[in-house]
Amino acid sequence: MMPEKFNNKTNGITQRRFLLHANPLLANWVTDKISDAWITNLPEISKLKLFVDDPKSQQEFMNIKYQNKVRLAKYIKEHNGIDVDPRSIFDVQVKRLHEYKRQLLNILHVMYIYNELKSHPDMEYYPHTFIFGAKAAAGYRRAKLTIKLINSVADVINNDKSINGKIKVVFIENYRVSNAEIIFAAADVSEQISTASKEASGTGNMKFMLNGAITCGTLDGANVEILEEVGKDNAVIFGMTADEVINYEKNGGYDPMQIFNENQEIRQVLMQLINGFYSPQDPELFRDIYNSLLNTYSSDRADTYFILKDFMSYHEAHMKINELYQDQTRWAHIVMMNTACSGKFTSDRTIQQYVDEIWELDKVTVEL
Repeated sequence: MMPEKFNNKTNGITQRRFLLHANPLLANWVTDKISDAWITNLPEISKLKLFVDDPKSQQEFMNIKYQNKVRLAKYIKEHNGIDVDPRSIFDVQVKRLHEYKRQLLNILHVMYIYNELKSHPDMEYYPHTFIFGAKAAAGYRRAKLTIKLINSVADVINNDKSINGKIKVVFIENYRVSNAEIIFAAADVSEQISTASKEASGTGNMKFMLNGAITCGTLDGANVEILEEVGKDNAVIFGMTADEVINYEKNGGYDPMQIFNENQEIRQVLMQLINGFYSPQDPELFRDIYNSLLNTYSSDRADTYFILKDFMSYHEAHMKINELYQDQTRWAHIVMMNTACSGKFTSDRTIQQYVDEIWELDKVTVEL
């Protein structure tokens, strides 16, 4: 009836909080390279593109990332009592815990990799530290159960000396802005893996990008715009498209039991949810998660968020990241391009769009 009343303004983040304040090492480096104009005009950061293939600049950028990883490793040791290697890949998913954001996909895949390492001890796999941080609504039972699963998997993997520290799993408690600042600065990989069509925007992905992390994500929410800005060679995209998801939701045709029956490795992971492997005191603890993926007893569709459907595509994305990281020149180019292409995602732009297109305000200059 009134289409002119509806429009989109992509959210943004403030570089003054999430780079200038939170990551002073990188902020000072950026200013040294291109001046401090980016602080009030983030698109200026695109001038960093001049340096993305310069060996000296790459070395400086990666050294800053390493120092930030050392800082986060210290925080993890103090708060979680877990030793993590700052030379490992810091693979991070921090955000509100919700089924559509698919923290479950992430931790099931960690279980998958762990099984692979146990079966093939000589498998080539660059050491990873999988970092989670999330809050869940008090009454959100399945979200709370997912947090429990992440911590239970962490207890098993972190104490298994046979894998030689190739995987560590950390759930950071009480996720909030103050520890997020430390996390964003240290991340190598930004997990943005919501089911396509479910995430309207998302801003955590922008904070990771600004601080020089590669996005591992679906074509969903602001990931779509990040890909437009940074280019397909500087992000790792996987999974179904929004149209494919909507088609399954509308017309059916997806049977997670088929994947369970045909993929032995995925079947092993799901059976570990109900055979006590991660909960020997209560083998039935994660039965609800198992049921939600396969044979739900309610009117809901099994695997509502297509975790098993996207699983192998997600695994392939991780194998690509594993390969890319070992080429440090290529990796430095990718993560520096992410920082250099983050200019669009400032909240200054979002507010200016409101001013120009909705509020129609005149600009006022304040005399100081």
